[in-house]
Amino acid sequence: MSSKSITPKRQLAPGTIKFDGTMAKQGYALNKMCYSFNEASAREAFKADERGYCAQFGLTDAQIKAVLERDVLSLLKLGGSIYYLAKFAGLLGLNVQDVGGLQTGMSTEAFKARLMKIGVDHRAQQEAKQHG
Repeated sequence: MSSKSITPKRQLAPGTIKFDGTMAKQGYALNKMCYSFNEASAREAFKADERGYCAQFGLTDAQIKAVLERDVLSLLKLGGSIYYLAKFAGLLGLNVQDVGGLQTGMSTEAFKARLMKIGVDHRAQQEAKQHG
């Protein structure tokens, strides 16, 4: 039996940070902290003492620095999962499109426009295949 993948390999969009097993291990404490923000009491504890709250979860110095500087892009590079960082971004008043813009070096509006174009292009390709 062949071990060849049946799904085509996709190219990552420019600026995309690949989240793999190594990144998951690197960002475990950070992601655990971000998950805690599901609880209002955790959000309040973080706001009261950000550095201390980060230390409770065992974040690295680089991760703590990025948290304190609100540097979401660095947090992604330091093992943050976008799904968990969305909780942190929410504390900052950012949404996932805002973070996508930061990740790609685009404004939020340019990032949203890019997503819409990709969706329209994909839909057109699917329709062409069906009628082709």
